Amino acid sequence: MDWTQLLLFALLGLGSGSLIAGISMGVVLTYRGSGIINLATGAVAMLGGYSYWSLRAGIYGWHVPTAAALVLTLFILVALGVLIEFIAFRPLRTSSPLAKLAASLGVLLVAQASVSLAFGIQTKPQPPVLPRTVVTLLGATVPIDRLILPGIVLGATLALSVLFRVTRFGLATRAASENEVGAMLLGLSPNQLALANTILATVVAGGLGVLAASITQLDSTSLPLQVVPALTAALFARFTSLWIATLVGLAIGMLENILYYLQTFSWFPTDHGVAMPGVQPLLVFGLMVVAMFVRGTNLPNRGELVEQRLPLAPRAQRLWQMSSAATAVAVVALIVLPYDFRQALITSLLATIMCLSLVVITGFVGQISVVQLALAGVSGFILSHLATDHGVGFPWAMLIGACGATVCGLVVAVSALRVRGVSLAVVTLAAAVAIEQFVFLSTTWGGGSSSSPVPEPKLFGLDLGPYGPFKGLDDKLPSPVFGFFVVGVTLALGLLVANLRRSNLGQRMLAVRSNERAAAAAGINVRNVKLAAFAISSFIAGIGGSLYGYNFSSVTVTRFSALTALSLIAFAYVGGITMVSGAIFAGLISVEALFPYALEKWFGISGNWALLFGGLALIVTLFQNPDGVAGATYRKRQLKKKQQGLRGPRRGVLATMLATMGKEL
Repeated sequence: MDWTQLLLFALLGLGSGSLIAGISMGVVLTYRGSGIINLATGAVAMLGGYSYWSLRAGIYGWHVPTAAALVLTLFILVALGVLIEFIAFRPLRTSSPLAKLAASLGVLLVAQASVSLAFGIQTKPQPPVLPRTVVTLLGATVPIDRLILPGIVLGATLALSVLFRVTRFGLATRAASENEVGAMLLGLSPNQLALANTILATVVAGGLGVLAASITQLDSTSLPLQVVPALTAALFARFTSLWIATLVGLAIGMLENILYYLQTFSWFPTDHGVAMPGVQPLLVFGLMVVAMFVRGTNLPNRGELVEQRLPLAPRAQRLWQMSSAATAVAVVALIVLPYDFRQALITSLLATIMCLSLVVITGFVGQISVVQLALAGVSGFILSHLATDHGVGFPWAMLIGACGATVCGLVVAVSALRVRGVSLAVVTLAAAVAIEQFVFLSTTWGGGSSSSPVPEPKLFGLDLGPYGPFKGLDDKLPSPVFGFFVVGVTLALGLLVANLRRSNLGQRMLAVRSNERAAAAAGINVRNVKLAAFAISSFIAGIGGSLYGYNFSSVTVTRFSALTALSLIAFAYVGGITMVSGAIFAGLISVEALFPYALEKWFGISGNWALLFGGLALIVTLFQNPDGVAGATYRKRQLKKKQQGLRGPRRGVLATMLATMGKEL
């Protein structure tokens, strides 16, 4: 190994490391100001890069010079920070940390969908801002911007550190982050401090997005996910130290580039003759787990105002009547609907199954898990390999795939067992990206960049797949028989989740969701409850992944991406994250499901508009109706029953009085 080359690759990694460090600083600044872990910080960097690119490229009809484009981008970033604070963050100032995290998820989806709609999904050639000259270093030519950019990042870190240590604003921010109530008693305004820090974070992250886009990559897919390594750096910094966040961010960029260098050696693990893919995301996930153990498993506490209640998780009422009616409607619809709407309805049922998985882990236990869709992909690829390579038939291949997803989910759970709430969301997001890049893109375990075939599910000679003999009233595929099969599985899993809520285990899950320490004091084994929730939700996700494979006759990595998983969580929140009926509604409005397909077919509204709607609806739902559509419907129904109950006795008393008077007369 040439150590000079190793050091050279490490220095070249400072370019991407600077972007990670800048995003990490934005995460720390937002958390200092408002206590929100902003998952959209990477998307803010993306918006900064696209703003500058659109101004310089003449998208709006006139080419803006470099200096003017930088100034205009700065104003755009300030306006973006104000918009994010007032629309997404401030209305949730007294909400739970999970609601705040979900709000940042909504911002991410809105930003990503907006950029995709406005500029497409292709990579854009970012005009360089920094000099492109080269210098000779270690016997090789190195672009000088790889050295200037980390200098800018370190200078910004120094300036921000001085700002927070010696100015009144910095001292006030530190005081409010430690005790909001005490800060208010001293005459400080937590709202104004949060606004200032959000703007500062937006400018830092967006500015680094502008400077680093020409070095890394400007697109609407990879840039938002740069928040994952940035969150790792922020975890090492415990979301408080700017210097640690910056230095670890730079180090992660260097380590990732060193891995690229090591992949050129013959001893590096290969996948059918090429270097093993996805080792960089796997490294980030490993570093994140290490950060949890080294720096502490929980985030630093903030003395905040009293939090609002968690979303309502009522017991299902009239379970068999409602499930029977819904099943009958679905069966009839599968027969009479045209083939394209039939496919959209089947996709809705599959999304419902995935949302049922989220109901268990997030709705009942209060843990935002981003890895559920990746677990579904694990099951789908296991199904494909078992069926095509080893001849394992239905239903055994599907059940083994679901069990494999359960084992993988438990591995993730064990690695993150000591964390909870927002910390778990951060870890599972990194796990989802690592599984997508390391497992799915490998031809050994996944399908690589191509699709993995899945044969038709057949049982005792009966074809239950989408190519079955019965083709509905329009005599077209997919076969309604496969739809009936999916309806049956959805019904069984829905009843499982509803009865889980009624069981003793469900009661313990809700106790853990409400307060882990109080639950442990009451004799509940929090560890076992979490493991049980992960196992059940992972198995449900695994069943959904296998059905995805049967539905499309193949499994591809694009259907199980981390961004798709984030959108699924958004739709589940909008529908009602704690209720089976909420999962059904979320399935109907998910991407490529029944409602979005109808909008696209009738009005030409594309799927990116559905993602935009999902992000906006998530933000609105969180501060106006935390219970979602299903929860709001339940509350209205309960209020109506209560009002009727109050009116009933009054009418009875009045009738009795009139009858008595009649008798006396």
